Amino acid sequence: MARRSKKDSRSQAKLQGYVVVTFADDSDEARDYESLLKASDIPVAIEEHFDESLGANEIAIMVPDEFLDEAHVIIESQNGYDEFYDLSDDDDEFGGDYLDEDY
Repeated sequence: MARRSKKDSRSQAKLQGYVVVTFADDSDEARDYESLLKASDIPVAIEEHFDESLGANEIAIMVPDEFLDEAHVIIESQNGYDEFYDLSDDDDEFGGDYLDEDY
């Protein structure tokens, strides 16, 4: 039987009652989510572990269960805000050809 380290048991105790609100693609995005939630006075924890089925690291953003609904609203509103104000040229669907033509 494998022994669990004291650090692992302390980490598990700290996260008891926490649930995953979303997953981050990388550590920068995880820190952005953490800052966003902390700015709204929501306790947040980041847990990273290797998922063998995916063959990659998963970065879970976790909050206490009682803050889950509020955290979802905050994250979704921020994602909508970011998408609305995305001014990259990659998504230039409106008027790209029209503006290049000479009249």
